[in-house]
Amino acid sequence: MISFQYTETKYMLTVQETARVLGVSVHTVYRLISSGELSAIKVSSRKTVIKAEEIERYINRK
Repeated sequence: MISFQYTETKYMLTVQETARVLGVSVHTVYRLISSGELSAIKVSSRKTVIKAEEIERYINRK
């Protein structure tokens, strides 16, 4: 099982950062959000963030 660790100061990651952590493309992250596999927060029309604990949950499910 893979463990993803994050600091308290960085508990929200952008789609680009999430893609880097998961080792996938930005397009794949948006697809995971659309399918409901990852929950995300739309901060503005141009910015979406994902909670680090959500990424950790996703990794542990896989």
